[in-house]
Amino acid sequence: MIQSIVVCGAGTMGAGIAQIAAYSGFNTVLFDIQQEGLNKARVQIEKSLNTAVEKGKLAEADKQEVLQHIRFTTDMEDCVADVIIEAIVEKVAAKTTLFNQLAAINTPDTIFATNTSSLSISEIAETVSHPSRVVGMHFFNPAHLMKLVEVVSGKHTAPEIANTVFELVRKMGKVPVSVKDTPGFIVNRVARLYYLESMHLAEQGLADFSTIDQLLESAGFKMGPFALMDLIGNDVNLAVTQSLYDAFHHAPRFKPNVLQEQRVKDGKLGRKTGLGFYRYEQ
Repeated sequence: MIQSIVVCGAGTMGAGIAQIAAYSGFNTVLFDIQQEGLNKARVQIEKSLNTAVEKGKLAEADKQEVLQHIRFTTDMEDCVADVIIEAIVEKVAAKTTLFNQLAAINTPDTIFATNTSSLSISEIAETVSHPSRVVGMHFFNPAHLMKLVEVVSGKHTAPEIANTVFELVRKMGKVPVSVKDTPGFIVNRVARLYYLESMHLAEQGLADFSTIDQLLESAGFKMGPFALMDLIGNDVNLAVTQSLYDAFHHAPRFKPNVLQEQRVKDGKLGRKTGLGFYRYEQ
């Protein structure tokens, strides 16, 4: 029975996942090596909960209870739980190193879930102790609002582990979908064309960023591609595109677009830097 969850990485995604876990009643630890990151995560979570209170979706007492369920720490020794969810940098070596460090202080039953959006679950598990306990648990940004979670089984993932995580996602109030380990899984593989074709249109001068966003939003999409890339972070979005481009042997349909490459090179990453495809007030 899952009672405790550790989330590693206090960025936007990690903070969102920690909020969900605590809101769902799990004893939650949010770990990051940087205290500044934890401080920002605390502010993000409190702001999100305050918004829910203001909208009448959450009582003040319940908000305080959620906050009491989260422990913020820079000490890896505190990272002991039934389930570890990592939301750190998108590099296989970093993820496997972290999982092996945590495997040394956790029990043989601890589940290791990676929130990777495009890396191979099988490759991550390959050099991790007890690879059968490694599974993908891919949330979408913003994690506290987006309902879908891809539960990804690699070639080493034990079926019972995938099933346990599938049910955990349900207990967190999300909608789980079982996915096999393939580049980009389902959503990010399909979404590449949403972003890339939109950038091709803008690059060719057929419409500007705002017009493309407005048209797609009027067609039913919650956010247009350019606003969404700025929200996700152009660096993160580009990294996923590059990952699929490499995984599919440089198939033209996944080739990164220069409009985004140049923005990342210039540090115009979107909302988090105040400038991306659009300009934002800090």
